[in-house]
Amino acid sequence: MHLDPLAILTAFGLIFLAELPDKTMFASLAMGTRMRPLYVWFGTSSAFVVHVAIAVGAGSLIGLLPDWIVKLVSASLFAFGAFMLLRSGGDDDDDEAGSKTVTGFWPVWSTAFMAVFISEWGDLTQITTANLAASNGTWSTAIGSAAALMSVSALALLAGQFIAKRVPLKTVQRIGGLCMLGLAIWTLVEIFTG
Repeated sequence: MHLDPLAILTAFGLIFLAELPDKTMFASLAMGTRMRPLYVWFGTSSAFVVHVAIAVGAGSLIGLLPDWIVKLVSASLFAFGAFMLLRSGGDDDDDEAGSKTVTGFWPVWSTAFMAVFISEWGDLTQITTANLAASNGTWSTAIGSAAALMSVSALALLAGQFIAKRVPLKTVQRIGGLCMLGLAIWTLVEIFTG
């Protein structure tokens, strides 16, 4: 196993910049305002590691899944997240009860994992990772790409915590729900325009 520091930095830089404006970053931010950020980070990071492994190991697998199905499932997950956030953002009495339902490690981890795992199929960062692995080496690309994706998720979760501490929970939930709804609509539009 040969690790090339330049290839690691190249993969990190390209993937980090490509993931910053991505819908997954905004989904992480929204989940981080409602769920335990560290648990969300473990879930998103696990999904990113799986995607990096698939991308560097068998980039051609991406092409086996119809793009419209991936986007439809992703839009459904975002819509469900929007529904959950908007539904729980309406009552002041539900703030404590609502937050207790999503604090366990496994429920938060699985929610974050599935949201990222499904929505990242065929994403620009996965395709870029597959292309980099072909030219810059598998392990170097895998390390750089995974580190970049996990870093963006951590930044989004830190931003979510910063916002959650300064803005009332009900407002954060409504804004997060509207963001998730926007991501669902955006993903549906991609089905018909892509």
